[in-house]
Amino acid sequence: MTPTFDVSDDPVPGPGPAKFPAVPYTLASAYGQDYLEEMARVARAMDLGPLDRAAEVLLDAIARDAVIFSCGNGGSAAIANHLQCDHLKTARNGTDITPRVVSLSTSMELVTAIANDIGYEDVFVYQLQSQARPGDVLVAISSSGSSPNIVRAIDWARHNNVRTIALTGFSGGGARSAAEVAVHVPSDNYGVVEDMHQALMHTLAQYLRQSRMTAAQIAKTTF
Repeated sequence: MTPTFDVSDDPVPGPGPAKFPAVPYTLASAYGQDYLEEMARVARAMDLGPLDRAAEVLLDAIARDAVIFSCGNGGSAAIANHLQCDHLKTARNGTDITPRVVSLSTSMELVTAIANDIGYEDVFVYQLQSQARPGDVLVAISSSGSSPNIVRAIDWARHNNVRTIALTGFSGGGARSAAEVAVHVPSDNYGVVEDMHQALMHTLAQYLRQSRMTAAQIAKTTF
């Protein structure tokens, strides 16, 4: 059962997201229930308007045959790699689009070579300098929004006519303020932020796919 505690132990309300977890749990099932409820709360609190702008940027890039780059650290790197899979392969199924998508987080050899010889803060921007061209798109994923290599990549992209989309959490950090489009998850829990980023990535991929399908195709397609 969910732990009980005196009202005096309640988190103090503030301008930011509610604290989760705020107390110890003795049952994984209780934690899981509250975790899912926290995800639902965060989903309700999100401003989804930027998703429209993010989709417009991605569809425009696909129409122009521009490259969509993605990047992230740790769990966000996994989402960046998954973005490449779902936006390149899955979004193409049953449609006439052929997205060009590259994750800058995929090559351990390249990432560690840049980190070792130059600096970890340059692992993404160094790749963009060689591969990105004006009109391409960078999707940067960062729970904190403050990772130096993420912020540096967005800043470089902005100054080199590469359009930018950021998925952020916590305060949003420099990534949220620097990106052309920022889709922000108002949570201070890394797991919740990463889960929501994964859901947002899937939302965009499936939206792109269905936007190029007829109603009849959608009705008979498993997404």
